[in-house]
Amino acid sequence: MASLIEIRNALALQGRLEAKQISQQLAIPQPLVNAMLSRLEAMGKAMRVTEDPTDCLTGSCKSCPEGKKCVREIWTLLG
Repeated sequence: MASLIEIRNALALQGRLEAKQISQQLAIPQPLVNAMLSRLEAMGKAMRVTEDPTDCLTGSCKSCPEGKKCVREIWTLLG
């Protein structure tokens, strides 16, 4: 079972990661990763960054039928 420290270390090594990437890297279920990231955010150790879909290079995000499916949620550590 992964700990908060392992998730923090993964963020420290990579700088910015999606929850899905952390889940795959540490081989733990994504709902658990999401809960741990939320806990780190509540503790003031991590920050959620949502990428703006206007940065989409293809422009297809604006007319995406799935809504905000192309919006990426990235996690990073706070100083």
